[in-house]
Amino acid sequence: MGRAVIYCRVSTTKETQQSSLARQQQELETFATKLGYDVVASFHDQHSGYDIERDGLLSMLDYMKQNAVNAVLIQDETRLARGNARIAVLHLLQKMGATVVTLNEAGPLHLNDMDTMLLEILAIVEEYQRKLHNAKIKRGMQRAVAQGYRPQDNLKNRGKIEGAPRIEVPIEEIVRLREHGLTFQEITTTLNGLGYQVSKATVNRRYLAYEQEMSAEK
Repeated sequence: MGRAVIYCRVSTTKETQQSSLARQQQELETFATKLGYDVVASFHDQHSGYDIERDGLLSMLDYMKQNAVNAVLIQDETRLARGNARIAVLHLLQKMGATVVTLNEAGPLHLNDMDTMLLEILAIVEEYQRKLHNAKIKRGMQRAVAQGYRPQDNLKNRGKIEGAPRIEVPIEEIVRLREHGLTFQEITTTLNGLGYQVSKATVNRRYLAYEQEMSAEK
């Protein structure tokens, strides 16, 4: 069947819940063997299912991003998450191409029509957000170039290979783009699109610091 991870959760940190976690783990290991899955990792939480900020859950998602995992084995769907957090987690797992398999259903998690519709909407919204982000980068760059900005002359790390250390954006580049009439958001998206890791807050802060330095020198 492929590689799988096991996720177990109880809602409280009481010591009496430890036996429940151990039981879930044992039952899911047996279940995985029966289905033919190779369990490569297990993750546990003693936390509310309504909260998405759980150490075990976040560690599991990070692990799955870095490793080829076909499925997540859980006791039942409430172990994974509850409320709005449930749809959010299912969406992330869907993006990874992982199947959620439950012991309670003895197979893949069955989604009702509402769940399916919500997940489809999330996927569509995320795709349009990506397109809007790319459009903002393109528009910002076109606006800067139209006003005489030449990134090939000014951005020294343009064309660096993926994964190479990124050079911090010089304040001169932020000032130059600002002088070309770009907003702080447009400057940020433009520089991000060219490979620089910089936030809008950082751009704003560095530009304000620059203005204060210029005013002090006058």
